Amino acid sequence: MRLEFAGEWHELPSDQPFIIGREGDLEIDDNPYLHRHFLELQHHDGLWWLANVGVRLAATVSSAGGAVQSWLSPGARMPLVFERNVIVFTAGPVTYELSLHTEEAPYEVSSQVEASMSGETTVMPVSFTTMQKQLIVALAEPMLRREGVSMNELPSSSHAAKRLGWSMSKFNRKLDNVCDKLDRMGVQGLRGGPGKLATNRRARLVEYAVTSQVVTRADLPLLDDEALRNQSDADD
Repeated sequence: MRLEFAGEWHELPSDQPFIIGREGDLEIDDNPYLHRHFLELQHHDGLWWLANVGVRLAATVSSAGGAVQSWLSPGARMPLVFERNVIVFTAGPVTYELSLHTEEAPYEVSSQVEASMSGETTVMPVSFTTMQKQLIVALAEPMLRREGVSMNELPSSSHAAKRLGWSMSKFNRKLDNVCDKLDRMGVQGLRGGPGKLATNRRARLVEYAVTSQVVTRADLPLLDDEALRNQSDADD
């Protein structure tokens, strides 16, 4: 197994755990919101396993070009069965992305999944209005514009609202709608409890939307389309 982060590659030992966090075998960042030991990679029973050894942060794990996605909560672990896995997590205001690569994966992506991820068929069982998609793109803009960068600042709600030319009340209303829609289709991490939206829902929304390709770089023009802005103002 090989790990790539910020343009650097690491060969993972198969005879001992590999720790990722503020400290460990891969020292991600000195971000005080990041656990000293957050993720652990270990090979046993013929498989590579990823465990969340933190107590507060969760990670989004995406495989098969975004068709398979898992939410790894504190205390959970999962096998890595595909050739490439992308791990995205947010600590405080910063979102991090790293990737894992192996040539000995027990599973491979089917031709049906490859066709679906190329756009020939529809993967997402949910659709978004234009304004809902604009909101997602505004929050995900730093990740969508990244060029080999593995750390991105998550925009604040006020910054994203200003980017769209929306009032805060309109932004929060649209954010509620998007999170409710995804929560109903089973996306984890957007609610903090029964009837309560999670405090870190913006981060979770960005992680999910980017890794599952709900939005891509091709959607960035939505932020600068004057016609859509005018329609948005009329609908407010």
